[in-house]
Amino acid sequence: MILFTYYRLLHLLRISDSKASIFRNGTLLKQGTCCWLHLKQCQGFVDKKGLLDRQKQQMARGLPKQKPITGVKQVIVVASGKGGVGKSTTAVNLALGLMAIDRSKSVGLLDSDVYGPSIPKLMNLKGNPELSEDNRMIPLINYGVPCMSMGFLVEDASPIVWRGLMVMSAIERLVRQVNVIHFKPKVDWGSLDYLVVDMPPGTGDVQLSITQNIPIAGAVIVSTPQDVALLDARRGAEMFKKVNVPVLGLVQNMSVFQCPNCHHQTHIFGSNGARQLAETIGVRFLGDIPLHLNIREMSDKGQPIVVSSPDSSEADAYKKVASAVIQSLQDLKT
Repeated sequence: MILFTYYRLLHLLRISDSKASIFRNGTLLKQGTCCWLHLKQCQGFVDKKGLLDRQKQQMARGLPKQKPITGVKQVIVVASGKGGVGKSTTAVNLALGLMAIDRSKSVGLLDSDVYGPSIPKLMNLKGNPELSEDNRMIPLINYGVPCMSMGFLVEDASPIVWRGLMVMSAIERLVRQVNVIHFKPKVDWGSLDYLVVDMPPGTGDVQLSITQNIPIAGAVIVSTPQDVALLDARRGAEMFKKVNVPVLGLVQNMSVFQCPNCHHQTHIFGSNGARQLAETIGVRFLGDIPLHLNIREMSDKGQPIVVSSPDSSEADAYKKVASAVIQSLQDLKT
């Protein structure tokens, strides 16, 4: 097996981009005289009628067909309209919570935040993914969860300066070239029951690309109770509704802080904002996650609270969210 690095992926993207530029209406342009003749022929399409015809053809194609990920039964996306609300921490503990509730279930984790990948740090994973014999990336595994992230392909301090098309191409390769079925761990866990996707914040190209290309079982929206965060959370929920992705519910993160000395509770970011928003837009309220020092410390160490302190009240909060997500998925089937 060989390592798949950031430079290999960048090389593939550049090759695909250069190949796309030499095609005109399905015809490959050759160098020299033949290329000049083809260019002369293409000039006739520049007129207004030609442009209108091509626009009609593009509109007729509609949205891309959704293709299931081989071996994955259900895809759950975890999203937020605003960054900094604890979305990635929630996604990691949700994945581990789904496994903790039912040990027979297998769960994978995909980090689709190309510009700011957090899963490698949160899951304590380093290194480049290897390539299988059929040229697919093999996800790295920790705590029994196979993970794939752009963070495995770049250095920790290296920025990714890509335009939208390259980002969407990279997401497509991360999704389609990750081989979760042919990977043979020590224990044969079979196919994935759930793939949890940590989405980037906002409602941009990556969100549209994933929702249009992959059948999504449902979306989990993460927000703090703060009014500013709730505004963006509502936009995120409305976006999923527009692309026909069911919203499984809202998670209220950092809901309350309890002083470790006197145990006095303080609602630093407000009280019950996400619960009220869930009622307003007609979706399930999935649960509260407290603002707790233990969650932050364990996350920074790459030891998510659900596995590092499984009997704690903080871990129970994530497990309750996971149970509510499962209930929402079951309700969609009835």
